[in-house]
Amino acid sequence: MKVTEIKNGGRQSRPRKPPLTVSRPELLIKGSDQEFRRLVHGLFAYLAIHTGIRDGYAELLGIGGQQYTILLCIRHLGASKPVSVRTIADHLRLSGSFITVETNKLEAMGLVRKKRQTRDRRMLSLKVTPRGDQLMDSIAPLRRQVNDTQFSVLNAAEFRMLVATIYRLIESGDHALSLLQFLKADRRVRAAE
Repeated sequence: MKVTEIKNGGRQSRPRKPPLTVSRPELLIKGSDQEFRRLVHGLFAYLAIHTGIRDGYAELLGIGGQQYTILLCIRHLGASKPVSVRTIADHLRLSGSFITVETNKLEAMGLVRKKRQTRDRRMLSLKVTPRGDQLMDSIAPLRRQVNDTQFSVLNAAEFRMLVATIYRLIESGDHALSLLQFLKADRRVRAAE
């Protein structure tokens, strides 16, 4: 239902236009932030779809979605160097304590092995066990088919650009999150004064 007019004491007024959510000229089209809002809503929708796919893979393996993501990260990042809880936490932008809890569960299932690093005995290396590798390999053909379909709209140049853009957005997103935390704290201080 579209509301075009509001009657106010016998006078007609138009709905109030909400304030802009961005001000950078690069993000505005003809002074409007509608395309920016469309982008943000699209990112939320895409995240929901991708999370649903990830959770579907996890369900096939009998583990949780976050556990699947962690297992996948340990496997891929650990292929070239030892990985720690901190490595995984930083890569996924999650807390170290959350990764510790979930890797403990994966270890209890026999999917991950923890081993003390030889150079720094305080550090633990995470490695996917042969059982974990076998479990992940069991859905590899299905994953390829689904991933190929999910990203079928991209050509090679678009794919490379998307990867670079995502990592640039992660970096600027980290800055934006820090700014938000600072501004919230500042606002609380001002309110308390």
